Amino acid sequence: MLHSPHLPPPRPRARPRRLRAAALLACAVSVCLVAASAPPAPLGVGDRLFPHLGNPGYDVAAYDLSFTYSGDNGKPLKAVTTIDARTTTDLDRINLDFAHGKVDSVEVDGDPAGFAAAGEDLVVTPEDALDEGEWTRITVRHSSDPVYPEDRQGGWVRTADGLAMANQADVAHLVFPCNDHPSDKARFTFRITAPDGLTAVANGLPTDVDRAAGATTWTYRSGHPMATELAQVSIGRSTVLHRAGPHGLPVRDVVPTQHRAALEPWLEKTPGQIAWMEEKVGRYPFETYGLLMADATTGFELETQTLSLFERELFTEPAYPRWYVESIMVHELAHQWFGDSVAPATWSDLWLNEGHATWYEALYAEETADKPLATRMKAAYGASDRWRTAGGPPAAPKPPKNGSKTGIFRSNVYDGAALVLYALRQEIGRPAFEGLERAWVARHQDGTATTADFVRLASETSGRDLGAFFQAWLYGEKTPPMPGHPDWKQTPATETPAKHSTKTPAKSPAKAPAKSPAKSPAKAPAKGSQQAHGE
Repeated sequence: MLHSPHLPPPRPRARPRRLRAAALLACAVSVCLVAASAPPAPLGVGDRLFPHLGNPGYDVAAYDLSFTYSGDNGKPLKAVTTIDARTTTDLDRINLDFAHGKVDSVEVDGDPAGFAAAGEDLVVTPEDALDEGEWTRITVRHSSDPVYPEDRQGGWVRTADGLAMANQADVAHLVFPCNDHPSDKARFTFRITAPDGLTAVANGLPTDVDRAAGATTWTYRSGHPMATELAQVSIGRSTVLHRAGPHGLPVRDVVPTQHRAALEPWLEKTPGQIAWMEEKVGRYPFETYGLLMADATTGFELETQTLSLFERELFTEPAYPRWYVESIMVHELAHQWFGDSVAPATWSDLWLNEGHATWYEALYAEETADKPLATRMKAAYGASDRWRTAGGPPAAPKPPKNGSKTGIFRSNVYDGAALVLYALRQEIGRPAFEGLERAWVARHQDGTATTADFVRLASETSGRDLGAFFQAWLYGEKTPPMPGHPDWKQTPATETPAKHSTKTPAKSPAKAPAKSPAKSPAKAPAKGSQQAHGE
């Protein structure tokens, strides 16, 4: 559920104490004993791929996250997480997702509350039960540990000079207590305190900088609701570069100061790439954009909202062709519309994120570097049946294996899903397809959407029932015939469909989509005044 972008949630009201009359004491004790007999248990919103992710019973409106960094990225940060939420049912307990850190205290509406761990949940028991429709404020004082066991990586990324975040798909709750599912988007405020000499940056725009006693506190606020998996905080010896994007959009990039000169030729391409995407799907949906160049080897890039995370070596390793790097930049940029502004209602809807990002990545290579989209899609078609067998159909991916939660990011939701979009364009024609793309991001901006929503809008836009078409392409065990290309066939596994360079555009090496070489964009990036400083 979304909240008005203009009105903050009402402040939690003070609730009257309910155990005031001595005559009610015996009854109250009896009720408490019954409640105590049921131990805290992990809950979930019923996601098919992540059954215990997220929690029912409330809707988060806002997070206020405070982190205090010592300067040592091997030590826990001190943290305070404040959550403003509205209950959707009566609650005597509140489950939060939180699984990696020490909880010092919890308050509900200013009163101390009980808390206990249950699986990967933090179960909070307020002094007074909460009624349906009630606003409440939960404050958790805790540590946030950037060091993880080998079998449970995620959340904080330790860089050469500090930290960054990579919370997709299910590890934001290893960093801070939250309702860790993309269906519950909220606004975020970040307050990061770090020793002098370091720079902290987060999603959204800066609102305050306070310097005192050898440390600086930066405050950032998001202008639009955001899923927990898209939160980003960077702390390091960084330079923040500013330039103008289309229609005056603030573009800010965060780079390791020592690599600033080498990275600038790549960064100046972003305004032109934003303009290219706007021509395809409409105005950029957020208040700012930029690249966070992390001095770390992660094996992935990530579409964290308004500040996409990239490995610095992607841009400084000469083995990567220029076309390839630029297409990856566009992949993460496209996610700002597809996956960030329009978030998946469930993780089975992931194909809508990755399929669209891969689509525009490939389309950009075609239009700016003479790399035919049809060539890439024909190669994907040849491998599609194998991808479906290994990972499931695009809209019904197989659940991740234990210890490999990022296993949902497979080829079937990258090039396999882009192949569905290609088939759709072949089926309904280019004008209807392009109209659908614009209508999709406009209708669901700042919200969440499902595969059924996309099917419904595609049918509406094209003026025909596409239910059977999507059923076959999204859920079939075998790939249907490609409209307009009856000659396209599945390629045996022993054959190589085409020569492609590969790299994982996001999350995990296991899901690297195929790429094809290209040149630099034909469209020159817009240039604007720029300045550099640490925010």
